[in-house]
Amino acid sequence: MRRIRLYFRLLRLAMVILYGLVLACSLKLRTVLGFNPAQAARQQLCRSFLGRLAAALPFQIRVTGDLPDKPMLWVANHLSWTDIPLLGLLQPMTFLAKAEIRHWPVIGWLTTEAGTRFIQRGGSDSTLLSQQMSEELGQGSSVLIFPEGTTTDGTSLRTFHSRLLACAIDTGVPVQPVAIRYLRNGVNDPIAPFIGDDDLLSHLFRLLAEDTAVVEIQLLAPLSSHDTQRNPLARRCHNAIAEALYGPSQLMPIANAA
Repeated sequence: MRRIRLYFRLLRLAMVILYGLVLACSLKLRTVLGFNPAQAARQQLCRSFLGRLAAALPFQIRVTGDLPDKPMLWVANHLSWTDIPLLGLLQPMTFLAKAEIRHWPVIGWLTTEAGTRFIQRGGSDSTLLSQQMSEELGQGSSVLIFPEGTTTDGTSLRTFHSRLLACAIDTGVPVQPVAIRYLRNGVNDPIAPFIGDDDLLSHLFRLLAEDTAVVEIQLLAPLSSHDTQRNPLARRCHNAIAEALYGPSQLMPIANAA
């Protein structure tokens, strides 16, 4: 039964990937022919693909809170590559992802064609990325970032890199904190997190072979970016998400932040 379930899910996922390839090819062809699609059109197509991808994954999705009705900088904790389709199905948005994803088979090409911005760990491109994200926000697009800079196993929340929040301050848009939690049998799911030296295919096969897990996505109260600096703003985001996930035990001090 377990093997049959795995094969069925792989078949469904393959159909979704095929759909994504068709979308990406159409975007590429239109660009080559000189009909470069607007970013909003790319985001709508990306959302369509991510919605199908999320539906093909073995998750029961529970969303609480209100979806923003205006552009915001979405700030979320990060556990797995699956965070992107699960959040991307909620609204059209631009993603900031680690540079390694660009080189993943199929998915890397799809995310690139969808307009994803990539960041190199330890790289010196943060200023350019901040300018690009500011442009996206200024043009009415929401942007999703994972300011921990890496994935975790879900038992703790790492420090947020405040430089990634500068674009919200520069454009004056609010910040939408998002808390994500994967649960299996009522406790933290040890399978969904994509951490350490794990590779995509091994992780995908393990995930698809297991029973359905629960994903809780909490859309927390938006935070104003006016009259603040990036470090205090990053700590407010961190505290909001930490309290939603773990209670007050991991709150960080905000006073006297530079």
